[in-house]
Amino acid sequence: MEGIKHQMVKVNGINIHIAEKGEGPVILFLHGFPELWYSWRHQILALSSMGYRAVAPDLRGYGDSDAPDSVESYTCFHIIGDLVELIDVLDPDVGKVFVVGHDWGAYMAWLLCLFRPDKVKALVNLSVPFLRSHREIKPVDFWRSYYGADHYISRFQKPGEIEGEFAEIGVERVEKELLTDFPVFLPKGKLFKCPLDEPITLPSWLSEEEANYYVTVFQKTGYTGALNFYRNFNRNWELLKPWVGSKVKTPAKFIVGDKDLVYHMPGMKDYIHNGGFQEDVPSLQQVVVMEGVAHFINMEKPDEINKYISDFFTQFV
Repeated sequence: MEGIKHQMVKVNGINIHIAEKGEGPVILFLHGFPELWYSWRHQILALSSMGYRAVAPDLRGYGDSDAPDSVESYTCFHIIGDLVELIDVLDPDVGKVFVVGHDWGAYMAWLLCLFRPDKVKALVNLSVPFLRSHREIKPVDFWRSYYGADHYISRFQKPGEIEGEFAEIGVERVEKELLTDFPVFLPKGKLFKCPLDEPITLPSWLSEEEANYYVTVFQKTGYTGALNFYRNFNRNWELLKPWVGSKVKTPAKFIVGDKDLVYHMPGMKDYIHNGGFQEDVPSLQQVVVMEGVAHFINMEKPDEINKYISDFFTQFV
């Protein structure tokens, strides 16, 4: 794609694939599920043309990056360990970069700022706000009690189970379903709303060629590495106990679509808009709710997101 360079970088004992373009201050873009570096293609091209070095890795378990076998190798500490060393490789003089995250990438970006605020100049996060840890209730247990056993996070917990069901349907169908209309529920025997004998109509922001990029990669890698992030929700909850009540003090901006499934999780709107979010992230400068936009916000509205990113980071250059 138009001058984007690819390379493998050895960090934290594994090989991480990065895509990059441009010269200048580094912006590190962190993707979510079920995605790849490729989800940032619009941002890489736009921000590199504005004087930034735009860098997007495949997170561990995804794409061309290594995928360790054990579920326990995908905790927040492992991911943040990857990112800290990657930042040092990308910016060896200062070791501090701009960060943009979406979905799982956003969650990890909040934790990166919590653990290592010295590594992040400023943060733009999409879709997922800072997630405050509850001292008593494990997150997967909470979601199961609220949504039931068919909730996608519950269905992702048992190693091999959902992978087997995805394999029966085929990666092409699964990936296009997930990108087109990410399901809150995945009931056994009828994972998706649309009958499997009916063709999928891709959204206007995703061409057949673009969708097939994801399909080709996940056909090669499978989904286990990506799903292992979800399988560490409760383990992360235990590991994060020392940080309960800690604040993220990095200058931050948050953007979410009003049709995003995350925005409609229980208590989320109240947390975002009624003081909890600002309390946990005191340097949160702006919350933007984009009307008519769903989960994959940086692909759905790339021009708007590019402008939000550049406008925010300009004040810190």
